[in-house]
Amino acid sequence: MQRAYDQLIHDVALQDLDVLFALDRAGLVGLDGATHQGAFDLSFIRCIPNMIIMAPSNEEEAWQMLNTGYDYKGPVAIRYPRGSGIGIDFKKSEEKLEIGKSHTVLDSDKKEVVIFSFGTLLDSAVKAGKKFDAKIVDMRFIKPLDHKIIEEVSKDYKLVVTIEDNVIAGGAGSAVNEYLLGLNTNVKVLNLGLPDEFIEHGDQEQQKILNGLDAAGIEKSIEEKLKLI
Repeated sequence: MQRAYDQLIHDVALQDLDVLFALDRAGLVGLDGATHQGAFDLSFIRCIPNMIIMAPSNEEEAWQMLNTGYDYKGPVAIRYPRGSGIGIDFKKSEEKLEIGKSHTVLDSDKKEVVIFSFGTLLDSAVKAGKKFDAKIVDMRFIKPLDHKIIEEVSKDYKLVVTIEDNVIAGGAGSAVNEYLLGLNTNVKVLNLGLPDEFIEHGDQEQQKILNGLDAAGIEKSIEEKLKLI
């Protein structure tokens, strides 16, 4: 997508064409190396008018998003990582997702921490969030965002945590920040994602650990943030 950026803007988005982009190797790609890390796509695609951007958390959502994107009238990008899925069993169907609608995975009575997870880091987010009795939301869409869920939690929760395998700068968390700035809210925000540096080659799981995107790293970041609130 980086090499075809002009074509994406001028030949597809500007014309509002019905094109489905399947973005392989999104996020951390492991041994493919620094030149192949899919760390920037959310930042440079979400600023383009007419684009819809989805990120599945598992194989079933990937299937549903492909069905949704195929029938959508306009350009759609679906990003997914290198490798295989997490191994869930699901029945293939023609079910389509509501554009811009998230899915609440776990609710919370404590109403202190809410985690907005974008893409395949959901499993780590769930494991980390259980310690805080956090509300866990599989956001599904980076563009358009589910504004309704953001508005709801901004009124009741102390901390909004965003998790993505894109650079933090300009990514999904930044999109949440931008929307929160327009609301009359005092909720605190923690953006977790890739740092402002190139990620070298290595094992995918090890890269998650080094960048604090495994369950233990996410838990530690939330603990440190809560101490400051």
